[in-house]
Amino acid sequence: MSGIIGRKAGMTSVFTAEGKQIAVTVVEAGPCFVTQVKTAEKDGYNAVQLAFGPQKETRVSAPLLGHFKKAGVPPQKKLAEFKDFDRELKPGDTVDVSIFSEGDYVDVSGISKGKGFQGVVKRHGFRGVGMRTHGQHDRERAPGSLGASSFPSRVLKGMRMAGKTGNRKVKVLNLQIIKVIPEKNILLIKGAVPGPKGGFLLITK
Repeated sequence: MSGIIGRKAGMTSVFTAEGKQIAVTVVEAGPCFVTQVKTAEKDGYNAVQLAFGPQKETRVSAPLLGHFKKAGVPPQKKLAEFKDFDRELKPGDTVDVSIFSEGDYVDVSGISKGKGFQGVVKRHGFRGVGMRTHGQHDRERAPGSLGASSFPSRVLKGMRMAGKTGNRKVKVLNLQIIKVIPEKNILLIKGAVPGPKGGFLLITK
């Protein structure tokens, strides 16, 4: 399962050969440094640890700084593991967008935009209750009844209510790569991906 770490640069649109306009996300993907290669004999599973995004040494902890120096790579911001990589790699190697081709399908995961505390209409898509007349004035965006009274006399776990929205890990499956620009380490991925501009993304085949 090959993959790479990227950074969301924004969105734009491109035209296909048939003249159809489609929305794409521009992702700066790599080059990523290999910082560790894990094996089933030593670690219990096979994986490749990649690092992406230059970072000042003063912003990196001493243990992590030693980890980077052991691999022979400069300090980086983001670390991630990809299991069962389809090529032989060793610490110090680099992985770039050349592992992808136009037309490939990928899964993209990232941290979604944080929306703060939101009500049920925005958080869960409720339509609101009550009428706009007959004296009511503050119930249009209310969730309605939360449960029965005499039994069970409590709100059941999992009830959809207001609360913190966003800022969680989200994975979007089967997005198509529309274009690969290797000289600029750019991927154009069809549709939207999680997170704000500048947010880190994990892109796997």
